[in-house]
Amino acid sequence: MNEILNKLPALLLPWYRQNKRVLPWRENPTPYRVWVSEIMLQQTRVEAVKAYYLRFMQALPTVEDLAACEEEKLLKLWEGLGYYSRVRNLQKAAKQIVWEYGGEFPRDKKMLQNLAGVGSYTAGAIASIAFGQPTAAVDGNVLRVVSRLTENATEIGDISYCKRLEVELSQIYPKTGKACSEFTQSLFELGALVCKPQNPDCAHCPLSGICQAYKRGSQALFPVMKAKKPRRRESVYVFLIQTPEGFCIRRREQGVLRGMNEFPSAVSNGESAEEVLHGWGMYAFNEVARKKYKHIFTHIEWDITCVWVRAESAPFDAYALDELQAGISLPTAFKQCLGILYDQVEIDF
Repeated sequence: MNEILNKLPALLLPWYRQNKRVLPWRENPTPYRVWVSEIMLQQTRVEAVKAYYLRFMQALPTVEDLAACEEEKLLKLWEGLGYYSRVRNLQKAAKQIVWEYGGEFPRDKKMLQNLAGVGSYTAGAIASIAFGQPTAAVDGNVLRVVSRLTENATEIGDISYCKRLEVELSQIYPKTGKACSEFTQSLFELGALVCKPQNPDCAHCPLSGICQAYKRGSQALFPVMKAKKPRRRESVYVFLIQTPEGFCIRRREQGVLRGMNEFPSAVSNGESAEEVLHGWGMYAFNEVARKKYKHIFTHIEWDITCVWVRAESAPFDAYALDELQAGISLPTAFKQCLGILYDQVEIDF
């Protein structure tokens, strides 16, 4: 495998310099800007991240700003990106950087991994892209490229394989400086633009001359993925409770999205919506409308019934609709429930 990997810098760097996309985090790649982009890009497409990244950087341009940001503002900035533990760890790490490192990012990869939410991949990306160090960052794109190049049938979720590949790639990096940054990003870029999961564009790949899968026509067999467990399905009521003060919101205390705002919800074990409301001490209410939709998490699929009711009072805090939309963060699983309002002509109490 090393014989093939040794050829990568000479083939990829010229290709990258001619074909790289213009992305906001590639402009002025400071450690802070690189770090935020890498956390946002986990589990999220590049095109979806751009607008969030620009808004986040405008609101919180420095690590000190992030460390001092109020939680509700931070969650609102992240709203729609999902995986809210990422942004909470982002702020925890920002506080570590400010309090323990005087606002300066540690340059050592192992020290970077001491920051909350920063694993080997993210530390490698910061070290190579921002600091120009010969340190590999192995993500899904890189694993896919290398597995096809070498026809390696190891499952890409194999931790020992990932660690070994980090070491082997680091050994063939340019020595220091901008070329290290470019080489890391060239591997990402090739996986995103050419060596795609489906229908790779092998005719325009700078590595086609050394790619074993291309030579044998076996691209579709790689990478080898671990079999996924079926998602657990849950039936969930989400209640849009409207009182004279506005629409009710509470914090989730357990389960998926714990600690996030929600329209009051409950997993259904056969109860009716009315029985759930009675359990919250609500007996005087009028149902306005219902709407069904699905929301898929990594390991859970929710079959959601959104129930809009009006009541004189409820045991939850309430917010005016404009205040809720402008200043209260809501995960997409609950925010979708607002769509029920737009099916009605009259939404005032």
